[in-house]
Amino acid sequence: MDNYCTALQEQGAKANPFFALMGIDVVAMDEGHGELSMVVRPDMQNGEGWLQGGLYTALADEAMVLAIYPGLLPGERIATISATTDFFRGVNGGTIVARGRIVKRGRNVIFAEGTVSAGDSEKPLSRTTAAYAVTRQRPADANTN
Repeated sequence: MDNYCTALQEQGAKANPFFALMGIDVVAMDEGHGELSMVVRPDMQNGEGWLQGGLYTALADEAMVLAIYPGLLPGERIATISATTDFFRGVNGGTIVARGRIVKRGRNVIFAEGTVSAGDSEKPLSRTTAAYAVTRQRPADANTN
């Protein structure tokens, strides 16, 4: 994951095609904390004129992943096991911010929480909790017996 973290630091949104497509900016990426921002565009709205709900979850997931990546050991990777999002308020414009944090790290599972807020507000629009499986690459010579 070091390569991805380095690419994000050097290239910003260009390192992640989803970030580039959605106009997501990396604000912070530290062990235990990730933060992203995104300007809500009209083409992101649902038929009722609100930001499509899946984008809240996607942003929160990406912020949680940015909180996890810097602390992964060499050869470790993660995959989402589950994610649950609670929606509190809608938004139809402006800038939103997603903040992710690690709740608990075990050997095989990492639990995290992500919130999405409007601009500088601390009042959440949504909260996502998720579990991530930790996998490890086997050394190349592990299968040679």
